Amino acid sequence: MKITRAEVEYVAHLARLEFSEDEKEKFTFQLNNILAYVDMLNQVDTTDIEPVSHAIALNNAFREDVVEDSLNPELSLANAPEARGPFFRVPKVIE
Repeated sequence: MKITRAEVEYVAHLARLEFSEDEKEKFTFQLNNILAYVDMLNQVDTTDIEPVSHAIALNNAFREDVVEDSLNPELSLANAPEARGPFFRVPKVIE
């Protein structure tokens, strides 16, 4: 085991967390499983593997910037609960 129950209790104390005895056992077991998996990954030969920033290639999905007509002000205010001129009227939030 790489992580002991005492280490779990110590870290919980530092983080101001309180765990039951069952939770301490559970976290000790889970943390040891995580570290065992990391050890297994560390054994993989990656000498010819080029480092990448993402697991999959990402392409930008931006559309072309094209000038279009704006939304008609009357149409944009058609469902507004309250309007004043060409503006939405909203409750005052600053006194």
